[in-house]
Amino acid sequence: MSTTDHAATFDAPAVRQLRNDLALALRAADYHALSEGVCNHFSVALPDGSDRFLINPRGLHWSEVAARDIVMVDGQGHRLAGRHDVEPTAMFIHAAVHRIARKACVLHAHMPHATALTLTEARALDTTLLQNAMRFHGRIAVDRHYNGLALAESEGERIAHAMGAADVVFLANHGVIVCGDRVDHAYDDLYYLERACQQQVLAMSTGIAMAPVDRAVAARVAAQTRGERLQSELFFAALRRMLGEP
Repeated sequence: MSTTDHAATFDAPAVRQLRNDLALALRAADYHALSEGVCNHFSVALPDGSDRFLINPRGLHWSEVAARDIVMVDGQGHRLAGRHDVEPTAMFIHAAVHRIARKACVLHAHMPHATALTLTEARALDTTLLQNAMRFHGRIAVDRHYNGLALAESEGERIAHAMGAADVVFLANHGVIVCGDRVDHAYDDLYYLERACQQQVLAMSTGIAMAPVDRAVAARVAAQTRGERLQSELFFAALRRMLGEP
């Protein structure tokens, strides 16, 4: 495919909307204190079945990312459209998760409370403790093997295989990856994952024994949440009104 073809795809209405959505998710994540310097990345696959996907550029703070800053790359890390470079570890992780786990939207962050739980023996959120956590019941994988910075294709592939069919993976001593079929749904999950982790960390800090619900109840709440996604879409629409485009 030629450079002209890539440029035409990049400016197509459907891809422009994905660029807007991805940029908004990044700004919202900073607004909700989920960002970390200029590190970590959000990506979304193009809906054409190719290996191409959109991702935030290297060196821009999430609070300043606009749709025009989003970059389009292929599965080998070649920049196809956009004016910025892409950070190497982003390519190794995101390309592998898109290709192997077949996820459309991939959000990787070092959120404070979710990351704190990756440092514990459990390595992850307990999805039987509170309502915000129950939405993730049966949707979480844990990668218990920290192997340093993801600076090789093999490391991204290892993470993707550890994720399997899960929507969320807790990366030991590292952070989390949250995936979804749509940017707004994935961002809603990212936000509530951090809220649930924050609430669990606060409860653990009391030193009082935890009081989980029955696993069948947690499974029912998870099914209820998956069956009603309008709230996720309304939340993202509200963020668009609040944060706008830089």
